[in-house]
Amino acid sequence: MQEKKVIYQVFTRTFGNRNTTKKPWGSLQENGVGKMADFTPGVLKQIKSMGCTDIWYTGVIRHATTTDYSRYGIPKQHAQVVKGKAGSPYAITDYYDIDPDIAVDVNNRMEEFQSLIKRTHAAGLKVIIDFVPNHVAREYKSIMKPEGVRDLGEDDDVSKHFDSQNNFYYCPSTALDLTDVLCSAQQSVQDSAAADYREYPAKCTGNDHFDAKPGVNDWYETVKLNYGIDYCDLGGRSEHFDPIPSTWLRMTEILLYWASKGVDGFRCDMAEMVPTAFWNYAIGCVKEKIPCISFIGEVYNLSLYRHYIAAGFDYLYDKCGMYDCLRNVIANGGWANDITNQWQQVDDIREYMLYFLENHDEQRIASDFFAHDGKKAIPALVVMTLLGNNPIMIYAGQEFGERGMDAEGFSGKDGRSTIFDYWSVDAVRTGFFSKKELSIEQKTLAGIYNKVLGICNTEAAIREGVMFDLMYANQHKADFHPQRHYAFIRKHGHEVIIVIANFGDKDENISVTIPRHAFEYLHLEEQEATGIDLLTSRQQAVSLKIDGEIPFFVKGYNAVVLKMNVL
Repeated sequence: MQEKKVIYQVFTRTFGNRNTTKKPWGSLQENGVGKMADFTPGVLKQIKSMGCTDIWYTGVIRHATTTDYSRYGIPKQHAQVVKGKAGSPYAITDYYDIDPDIAVDVNNRMEEFQSLIKRTHAAGLKVIIDFVPNHVAREYKSIMKPEGVRDLGEDDDVSKHFDSQNNFYYCPSTALDLTDVLCSAQQSVQDSAAADYREYPAKCTGNDHFDAKPGVNDWYETVKLNYGIDYCDLGGRSEHFDPIPSTWLRMTEILLYWASKGVDGFRCDMAEMVPTAFWNYAIGCVKEKIPCISFIGEVYNLSLYRHYIAAGFDYLYDKCGMYDCLRNVIANGGWANDITNQWQQVDDIREYMLYFLENHDEQRIASDFFAHDGKKAIPALVVMTLLGNNPIMIYAGQEFGERGMDAEGFSGKDGRSTIFDYWSVDAVRTGFFSKKELSIEQKTLAGIYNKVLGICNTEAAIREGVMFDLMYANQHKADFHPQRHYAFIRKHGHEVIIVIANFGDKDENISVTIPRHAFEYLHLEEQEATGIDLLTSRQQAVSLKIDGEIPFFVKGYNAVVLKMNVL
């Protein structure tokens, strides 16, 4: 049986933190931190019961932090090259280690991670972790690499800006200059007493900044990894892939290491900043040994989608396609019928598209920067979830309407849940650990999420059926408005599901025409049927006629998902 992938993303460090001090720029001791142990069988059962198939544990590999773990033999990081007190989970300091923040017993952190994998699998969920291939922390040094493994940069010729066998890019005979970074207010809060960080020669910065003076808006806490591309030659970019670059071999070793631990998939950070030739090589090596492992690529350039799929990716973020479209409809008055344009642009690769409305990079739906209220995204949730067989993703707390409006410290009040600070996320804390504190509105929203996500794999028409978009047949009608209404059909065997989403704030009577082409494409006969709304359990008699009209009553910011059995 085909499965529709439903990924639940958690930010591991904040998920289980029940400390409500929430002091801006607070330390671990002041604000607390979540642990892998917080993902108890009960918590995992709750996630599974939503209809989720996978859990993405964000930020489990050791990364740069200002918290001192030197008593455990972990190198201390310089505060001037750490963003926030807790640090970015995408500034990796040891690809072979688990972040000590999330361990109850730091000395046994790897054993705790492997126990987490076992608990997750026992709950019927697959495990996804981050793979960060484009950059590492400035003070990267592995203390946990297996015997015989050479460290990144260990064999580099630092006298060269570029060499295909170097792991990093350098600014020879030049020291790193953090003047612009240290002048920023964000850094001054935590670095006022710190001695200056020294790096000589300077390594080039992770966001393709190739001189020795990164700015505050650069990824100054990271250094760029070298996959055999010279970005600064006379032609502007030349590829040197033969012989195989050292970085290819070392990063493939890292993927195989984590795959051997029982990880089921990798979410590959900024995959488009790494050449497709590497992905073709590395994914091929891993899948040769573990064919069922999955790779999810963070690729923002739509013109590159097919190149990265051809390189071996199972799924790609559809951020600049469906996410941007749905956000525009929800928050900016965009037209719902633009959704059709978005899926049609990638129709040949639609099964590879990962749809989402929130993740750690994006603003929370309920924030003042997005929609102010989580319920306004219910029609978008229904559409993105039920439109195709492709995977979807939910970010922890989204189902409870987390607002992301705290001013945590480095992150600031930006509508996002911080990934840089020690913090407790209210909706996650209450939704999993203090359920009595949930409001009626939060419980109602979570109930809708459970119903919509649950449909994914309980209904064959959604899990593996075909889709017919009804928008072209309903463009010029008094009782259907393509600016705020969206409609489509899913069918598998004798099961038909008609979906009508109302992005407007008012309850409406909406009439939907099903054209002749839909009957032909879906092998559907004219007939009388009785349907049941999978969201409300209300029954409705339906007359399925070619070019006929089917009336629906759809509440504001809501949808009807009408299932019927047909001849």
